[in-house]
Amino acid sequence: MAILPICIKGEPVLHTPAAPVTEFDAELRTLVENMYETMDAAPGVGLAAPQVGVGLRLFVYSYETPEGEPWRGVAINPTLLISPAEPGEPDEDIESEGCLSFPGERFPLRRSERAVLTAVDLDQKPFTLDVTGWRARILQHEYDHLDGYLYLDRLGAGDWKTQDRLTRKYRWGVPGLSWTPGVDDIDA
Repeated sequence: MAILPICIKGEPVLHTPAAPVTEFDAELRTLVENMYETMDAAPGVGLAAPQVGVGLRLFVYSYETPEGEPWRGVAINPTLLISPAEPGEPDEDIESEGCLSFPGERFPLRRSERAVLTAVDLDQKPFTLDVTGWRARILQHEYDHLDGYLYLDRLGAGDWKTQDRLTRKYRWGVPGLSWTPGVDDIDA
């Protein structure tokens, strides 16, 4: 297995809707294994294929259930249904999230409390996840990547200005930038 470089905000693949996975072969299995290793090394709780420069509709995720059990998998060609988010401003303490493609920063973002994901696994076996809380947030965040959105695209005006300033400061708004977990120092 190998740790893959993670694309930074300006990379075009992060802003383009991903194509459906059509080939379920050894190359796809290797990509998924490498994505798990990369996500774990980052460390992160999810990683979408566009974040490693691959424009395919798949992501991996890893988190613990409320009971402390591991919750880990791959979602290929997913669809996502969400309940409406509660109106109002997000709580900075409990609704902040970060992104490996905008490393070192976190911003509050209101997300839906519940999400229902349907997808297939590496063996093309269909499954459904009906989750709430942080697991719903993870699915929404990773699914956004498949549609060409970063969570930064959903920020309120004040936080959007802050991320824009940071993008200019670190020069992250241009193509060709990436970082490799465990190799590159990405202290922002």
